[in-house]
Amino acid sequence: MHFKKIVVYLGLLLFPYLSQANEVYEYHLKNGLSVLVKEDHRAPVVISEIWYKVGGSYEPNGITGISHAIEHMMFRGTQKYGPGVLEQVVAANGGRQNAFTDRDFTAYYQLFSSDKLPVSFELEADRMRNLLLRPKDFEKEIQVVMEERRMRVDDNPRETLLERLDAAAFVESPYRQPVIGWKNDLKNMTVADLRNWYKAWYAPNNAILVVVGDLKANEVYYLAKKYFGSIESSPLPTLKPTSDIKALGQHRLSIHVPAQLPWLVMAYPVSVVKSDVKSTDPYVLDLIATLLSSGDSARLAKNLIRGKQIAADANASYNPFSRLNNLFLLDATPTPGHTLVELEAGIREQIKQLQTSCVSTEELARAKAQVAANRIFQEDSIAQQANELGSLAAVGLPWTIQKNYLAKINAVTPRQVQNIAQQYLQSRYLVVAHLNPLPLHPSHSKGS
Repeated sequence: MHFKKIVVYLGLLLFPYLSQANEVYEYHLKNGLSVLVKEDHRAPVVISEIWYKVGGSYEPNGITGISHAIEHMMFRGTQKYGPGVLEQVVAANGGRQNAFTDRDFTAYYQLFSSDKLPVSFELEADRMRNLLLRPKDFEKEIQVVMEERRMRVDDNPRETLLERLDAAAFVESPYRQPVIGWKNDLKNMTVADLRNWYKAWYAPNNAILVVVGDLKANEVYYLAKKYFGSIESSPLPTLKPTSDIKALGQHRLSIHVPAQLPWLVMAYPVSVVKSDVKSTDPYVLDLIATLLSSGDSARLAKNLIRGKQIAADANASYNPFSRLNNLFLLDATPTPGHTLVELEAGIREQIKQLQTSCVSTEELARAKAQVAANRIFQEDSIAQQANELGSLAAVGLPWTIQKNYLAKINAVTPRQVQNIAQQYLQSRYLVVAHLNPLPLHPSHSKGS
């Protein structure tokens, strides 16, 4: 069978499957709490997540990293559930829990058997307003955060480069700040800072409760009203508007740190869905990332890794669903005997080909099928389903976008790919970062 026919047939199989996915039920409590429920009855488990619309991009200079610090303190107890008790309650009920902080949100989740959902709701409702925030706990936890920064950023050459690249690429945008915070801000942070931040942002009218699993939506809504309905809403801080500063020329960084391997990152400023929900540009950019680096048949793998053999690895990435405009990133590691300059030229050539020649219908269809397949795999995980709903709602996008995502991807034409590559992937907007390895100290890890 001809490959083109295979791709078209695969697309016909995938899209109806996704359109039959379980519906999402949306509720709103009187105190402003949003509730999103998706029934999935394949296994007797449920994941409960609560998303707060606050993260690293909300933080002013001087207290960067405070949202992440609050995340740590959320496990240090309330008046009702003292230090360590929350973990004991979750474990005693056979559950798992964790949390994460991003630029645009902070989220907490528990995974339980379906009959244990009230346990999750009781715990989260309590710590939404009743954290202890004891000075002695903070003194210990902020040391943990600073050690986490040291391990993840200061001792990680690639993360160090990405941190500096963000600071250069996002001139005015708060995305220029690291989510984990600048070292000096963490060193000078106080428990009073955390108390004020917690009081300002942790409220039902700034939260989204997401539940996916083996429960009826109306049962979840009833439980949400029972446990969260009595929590009072509160006035939220007003965020000042941000705008993009137009690039005045190409920006280049050269980082010299101890590392095993050199590394290249190229960043183009691009728009996202939130900046114009009617625009198709973000969907085309998402598909361009797939064309470049998703699978062995993608262009970077085919031409730079296997073809010219100048790259040991090469990737493209883009998040179309952030709160503010973002970056289209390309990164690559040169093979021994080849340089970052040579590798950069190779990637530029791949971008130029997208700009000067239309992608074939066969290649575009293959990329679309890859995107659809990835969506199928996400549906296999209730955690992935919940994360998608929560992350969209947390940046102020309707969850219904996920229902139309594949239709918009499927509608992209070869000419659109060429036009969008010409519009956004321009050298005059580019930020290029080179990681130049210095000799590793004997006590350092051999990793790069």
